[in-house]
Amino acid sequence: MKKLKRTARKTGAVNHKKTKVGGVEFSSALEKYCYSQLKSAGLDFGYESDKFEVLKSTVYTGKYYKSSPKASTLADKQGKKVLAVTYTPDFVSHTHKFIIETKGYVPSQHSFPIRWKLFMQHLQLNGMGDYMLFLPKNKSQVDETIKIITDAITHD
Repeated sequence: MKKLKRTARKTGAVNHKKTKVGGVEFSSALEKYCYSQLKSAGLDFGYESDKFEVLKSTVYTGKYYKSSPKASTLADKQGKKVLAVTYTPDFVSHTHKFIIETKGYVPSQHSFPIRWKLFMQHLQLNGMGDYMLFLPKNKSQVDETIKIITDAITHD
């Protein structure tokens, strides 16, 4: 019996060609589709308009050594600023209180799942726990997302 050769799955960031619609540049076809569907539904929203700081920057005062890309030895980072963790969702509507993050395939070692959890906690702690959150992974889920939003608006 002949063994099948496995093909390696890319584990790095997904590289897509940037596409434009009406002067807006999107990172993926799914973002572009979601944008078009939100516009068609007549919803008020911003594209990558809000940046949230989900974990504040800090200064670590203990011993801290870290490698750098340009050196083969560890560098002393004690007392250096550790940057904040920020998150910018794809679509935000403060009018209709929804946030949409379009995500296709997310590699298991990707930082997104932990960033998303920090983001949800940030919303809860900052009086935005009543926002609807959506994480559609394909066009049919985007369509379902918009239906849920429009149904919620008409029932309010």
